[in-house]
Amino acid sequence: MIIREITQELRESAAEFPAVTILGPRQSGKTTLARYAFPNYRYISLEDPDTNLRANDDPRGLLSELGDGGIIDEIQRVPDIASYLQGLIDSKRGNGRYILTGSNQPILRDTVSQSLAGRTSILELMPYSFQEINQYESIQNAFELIIKGSFPRVYEERVRPDRFYNSYVQTYIERDVRLMINVRNTLQFQRFVTLLAARVGQLLNFESISNDIGISATALRNWFSVLKATYVVYELRPWHANIRKRLIKSSKVYFTDVGLAAFLLGIHTSDQLRTHPLRGSLYENLILTELLKGAYNKGARPDLYFFRDSGGNEIDLVAQIAGKWIPIEVKSSATFSKDFVRTINMFQGLGIGEVENGIVFYNGEANMNYNGISILNPLHIGTRTLWDVIQSPG
Repeated sequence: MIIREITQELRESAAEFPAVTILGPRQSGKTTLARYAFPNYRYISLEDPDTNLRANDDPRGLLSELGDGGIIDEIQRVPDIASYLQGLIDSKRGNGRYILTGSNQPILRDTVSQSLAGRTSILELMPYSFQEINQYESIQNAFELIIKGSFPRVYEERVRPDRFYNSYVQTYIERDVRLMINVRNTLQFQRFVTLLAARVGQLLNFESISNDIGISATALRNWFSVLKATYVVYELRPWHANIRKRLIKSSKVYFTDVGLAAFLLGIHTSDQLRTHPLRGSLYENLILTELLKGAYNKGARPDLYFFRDSGGNEIDLVAQIAGKWIPIEVKSSATFSKDFVRTINMFQGLGIGEVENGIVFYNGEANMNYNGISILNPLHIGTRTLWDVIQSPG
C-alpha cells in the first residue's frame, strides 16, 4: 500500500470542516484512503445489506454507534442519512468528525447541497497518478501504461489488466447502472459504452450513435449522464469566447481511466496500440486524466476545455489558470515536428486576453523549448505533476 497524494488535502480539509466527502469512481481507493488517513475512526459501509437495512430503519441508532464521528462508506446508498448527520454536526461543534465516500456524483452533490451545505468539503479521488504508480514500478513506456490503466488493484494486487477490466464492466452494469436507469438490454448498453470508447477524443454525436444501435438519442444522452455521474467517462467541453471565429459547440468524450477504453477497444498489448488508429486519442486521454488527477489531489477544480473552429483548427486542451489561457497540444509521436505548435501560435493571435506560450506533451525522449513553447515528455518531468507544470509552463 502507498500513501495517496490526496492524503494531505484530505487531512487539511478535515481540520477545517465537520465532514469531508470523497467522491470518485469505483475501485479508485476511496475506502482505503479514508481508513488509512483516519485509522482510529469507526467504519460502516452502506453497501453491506444488514447495515443498509439498519440505516433505513433506524438511522439515528446506527449513527450513534459511530460515537463522535467515523467513516461512512458509499453514502449514496442511503442519501437520507445526510439529514441525520446534519443534526449531529449542528448539535456538537468540531471539525473532522465524519468522512463520507461515494461513487455517484449527482446524488451526493444533491445531498450535500440540501443537508450538508457549509458542513463538508468535497474531494475527488481518481485512480493512481504517474507518481503513485512509480511507487510500485518505474513507468518507462506510455503505451504500456495506457494498456494497464491506473486502477489500484492492477498494481497493488498484480491483477492482469484484461481480467480486471472485464470484471469492472460486468460489475458496473450489474450494480450501478441498473440502480439508476432502466436498462432492459444490457448488451445494448455495453455496445453503447464500447462505441464511446471508439469515439474517445472525438466530438459527441448521439444521433450518429443512435443510428448504430437503435436506441433514441434522448435515451443515449441519459445513459451518458449516468456514465459521467459514476465517473466512467469525462466530458470535455469546448472552449468559447466572444470572438468572431465560429467555434464548435459539441463536447468531446474521454474515459476516466484510459485502460478501460483500451480494453473496450480490444487493445491488450502495447504493440497493438502502436499501430492502432486511435493511438493518438488514447494518448490524449492519458494526459487529460493525469492533469485532472494532479488538480483533484490538491483540492482544485480545473478549468479545462478544447478549442476547435469551423475551419478545422484545433487545440487539444486549453487551461485557464489565474485568469490566463494556456494552450496545450498532445502528440503520441516520439519525434518533434514544428507543426505541433501551429495551432498554438494561431490561438495566441486571437486577441482573447492573456495567453501563455503554451505546452506540447509528446512521447519523445528529449524535453526542449521551441520559440518559447515547452516541449515535454510527461514521463520525464521528475516528481512534478502535470498540473504543477501547466501552472508554470514558462
